[in-house]
Amino acid sequence: MKSGGLPKHRGGLDARGGKQHMRLRRTFRMALAIPPLLAAAACAPQTSAPKLGNTPAASVSLAPAASEPTAPQPRTSTYKCTDGSVMTIENLGTSVRVLGPDGTSSELPASPANQTSRYGEAHDAIVIDGRDALVMKGGASPLACKR
Repeated sequence: MKSGGLPKHRGGLDARGGKQHMRLRRTFRMALAIPPLLAAAACAPQTSAPKLGNTPAASVSLAPAASEPTAPQPRTSTYKCTDGSVMTIENLGTSVRVLGPDGTSSELPASPANQTSRYGEAHDAIVIDGRDALVMKGGASPLACKR
């Protein structure tokens, strides 16, 4: 008995079903092969060095500008802030002691511990950049100060 009129293929699928089945198998195999390839590409070391012929047109200088001091932060400095207040910052090496305009004193550790420009804990922080200091206290707007 012949049913349909289309020839049968191995597995009992007609000609159209066989082609669809093969497409699905190919798609499934590709779907299995692509994620490991992407993962391998993501693990390959990436270098930020410019490639030959891909160099920037202008050179970038990493040296400080002439107006920036190259000397380390002084032991004690007085800063005048944009709100008119004055504060004193004492550099203790791994921390700074801040004497605020209201006479309160607080000590802030370096954060992270291996650097000399960012200090803070909890909600208070100070970032010192050359002659400038940015003072951030919890619940208040950041305050710019200058030595």
